[in-house]
Amino acid sequence: MVKYKHDRRSFIKLAGIAATASLAKKSDGLSQAVFGSQLQANEIKFNLGLASYTLREFRLDQVLEISKKLDLKYLCFKDFHLALNSTPEQIKEAAQKVKDSGFELYACGVVYMTDENQVNQAFDYAKAAGMKVIVGSPNHNLLPLVDKKVQEYDIKVAIHNHGPGDKNYPTAESVYELVKDLDKRIGLCLDIGHMKRLGLEPSDSAEKYKDRLLDVHIKDVTSADARGSAIQIGHGVIDIPKFLRTLMKINYSNIVSFEYEKDPADPIAGLAESIGYVRGVLAGIRTEG
Repeated sequence: MVKYKHDRRSFIKLAGIAATASLAKKSDGLSQAVFGSQLQANEIKFNLGLASYTLREFRLDQVLEISKKLDLKYLCFKDFHLALNSTPEQIKEAAQKVKDSGFELYACGVVYMTDENQVNQAFDYAKAAGMKVIVGSPNHNLLPLVDKKVQEYDIKVAIHNHGPGDKNYPTAESVYELVKDLDKRIGLCLDIGHMKRLGLEPSDSAEKYKDRLLDVHIKDVTSADARGSAIQIGHGVIDIPKFLRTLMKINYSNIVSFEYEKDPADPIAGLAESIGYVRGVLAGIRTEG
């Protein structure tokens, strides 16, 4: 595990503020849009969160400390930070720790489900933690069981597209075609980086499949093909302002989680810059017109 250096605390905060300030238009009403997780409901209905896979080489207490510095209240845990085979007591203890620290543990994932036992485990895990969403990748033959579990547990399943090389769910369309006739609580976690790596426009998918859009992983990539790799948001080829405007247009009201995959041992600066860019774009959108 990486040791989180306390002398980086000021840097983390300043990096996010500097990135934001360089992009946001001046306005007396910007503070909540730029620095707050909860944005004005009548304009922007979604909240910003963190997929903890970003901090996969950090301990749970470090994840919470970093998330607090970056003002990301909504967390989606990868099993690095709460193992899927934890006992119900261990899960509840960890979830309470998250809650007591001021966060909402809204989801887990990506959770792979290749047999019935893994489906059952995922739902029991999410229920014990009080999670609302499982960001998952169930094998196709398990979708009828997932449909049954969703109705039994009232926990949403957002199936994650993984782009080139993913035979199960490469695109948003591949998810939609398999779930469109299932319970509406089964839908899509739109990973915009993997969509772009297939040469597809994430904004188009968000709009086309809005009725099943349950979660978003926001990131940027270096190129619109399979060679594209993770990079700080704003430095890649994804039209982030267009995508955020699309989410506003379709009245998306769930979570947009940062999944920053670059520099896993030292992601803080790139993550802070990415957050600052997105908050700056949102601030600018709010002051347009």
